[in-house]
Amino acid sequence: MKATARAHPIQGLIKYHGMRDPELRLPYHDSISVCTAPSNSTTTVEFDPSLTSDRIVIDGEAVSGRAAERVETVIDEVRSRAGIETPVRFESESSFPTNIGFGSSSSGFAAAAMALCEAAGLELSRPEISTIARRGSSSAARAVTGAFSHLRTGLNDVDCRAERIDTELEDELRVIGCEVPAYKETEEAHKEAADSHMFEARLAHIHGQIVEMRDALLSAEFEAAFELAEHDSLSLAATTMTGPAGWVYWQPTTLSIFETVRDLRRDGIPVFFSTDTGASVYVNTTAEHVDAVERAVSEHAPTRRWQVGGPARILEESDALF
Repeated sequence: MKATARAHPIQGLIKYHGMRDPELRLPYHDSISVCTAPSNSTTTVEFDPSLTSDRIVIDGEAVSGRAAERVETVIDEVRSRAGIETPVRFESESSFPTNIGFGSSSSGFAAAAMALCEAAGLELSRPEISTIARRGSSSAARAVTGAFSHLRTGLNDVDCRAERIDTELEDELRVIGCEVPAYKETEEAHKEAADSHMFEARLAHIHGQIVEMRDALLSAEFEAAFELAEHDSLSLAATTMTGPAGWVYWQPTTLSIFETVRDLRRDGIPVFFSTDTGASVYVNTTAEHVDAVERAVSEHAPTRRWQVGGPARILEESDALF
């Protein structure tokens, strides 16, 4: 009853914002993302009857409070489905900086759900496992199915699950991650999303963006897809900044990277920026231009180079964290 899994974090392309059910983490609308590799989270779990309670360690530190509660929601869902009550030893670590806007909760909860289901003996498809991961983080559902994935909205686990979108852009896309550390509070932003006077406007156009993004991906139209992602980042920020807290998470470095990307685009290079709820920036380009793009944006911030990552997967016993 021990298993280890690995998952890649996601970059939101058409991002969800706000949850109609914060307990089940059911978002108000659909979302589409792409996984970024080689960055990953690895999780080992073991159902251990010798324990008196769950033991949760993330990046070498025992966690408590809200962080532990979110992990427990995933553990409890797996125990409920498997019909067991055994305590769990849970350890997870990520290969990239967390809590700076690079989707660490997505890969963390995706790896957790995958490992827990394997250790509990549940035979589920990845879309089914995505509904378990979603209880920790809605974006984790898409990290389970991997690559370019679509999480549909809904009021239950049949409707609200992730599915992979097959596209030839998987081979072409390169992502430069520009690290701009700044404190962020994604959960709080989701809680107050519907209180922004721009939220209804976002809901009105998001459905059109979803179908346009799917069409661009299926047609392998790079510029159409990532121009949409760039515009969605601006829409998300506008909604967040006009919530009750007036939360502005971009930093001066963030804006400098935006301008560099626009300068490169004026020079004829296919490149677009994107952000999630954080100050760090994803810079999306093609394999042909990635070297030039990275040289330009690395003048502003430390960078990481990514390509498209696959679905969450079970690792060999030799890869276990304990």
